[in-house]
Amino acid sequence: MNEHYYSEKPTSEIKEKVFRETYKNKTLEFVSVSGVFAFENRIDKASRLLIETFKPHGHTVLDMGCGYGAIGLFLKALYPQLIVTLTDINERAVLYAQKNAERNNLWVKTVKGNLYEGVGNSRFDDIVTNPPITAGKKVVNQLIHEAAEHLEQNGALWLVAFHNKGGSTYKKVMEDTFGNVEDVKKQGGIRVYRSILRK
Repeated sequence: MNEHYYSEKPTSEIKEKVFRETYKNKTLEFVSVSGVFAFENRIDKASRLLIETFKPHGHTVLDMGCGYGAIGLFLKALYPQLIVTLTDINERAVLYAQKNAERNNLWVKTVKGNLYEGVGNSRFDDIVTNPPITAGKKVVNQLIHEAAEHLEQNGALWLVAFHNKGGSTYKKVMEDTFGNVEDVKKQGGIRVYRSILRK
């Protein structure tokens, strides 16, 4: 079986890449690692667009499928008042997200779990995700459906994807789940979609 970054316990040899990224007036240093999305020497374009687009709806944020921590850690750096939780099914991802938090002196909570398993019944003002498309539609659909159970009222689910590589499908699932969805940002085939929990 081919291993992918949605594997719970990656067995691939550990290889690391160290790099720095700057957005606004914040520069962070990251270590990306093999077996974790995305093993590059830069933040992937979709995650960066989500970081640039995000505006908090409150004080608590969940980075769902955090990988090595790029999105959640940049949001904490940009909005220090936020209480940020990062979660991933991949134990190597969670380990490196925590290492990257410490490397940048950022206090966040990191938890391992399949989708929302690690956060129990907690609710958040915002959930951000560059979803695990390779894990399949069933997983991403579940991520969207269950987001409604983990958002505060008027909280938002932010999802970034390539519109023609599954994004349009997930946009419809967001619409069906929340009764609303908007394209907050479009750039180079990538879109940031946002749905708000209104009761």
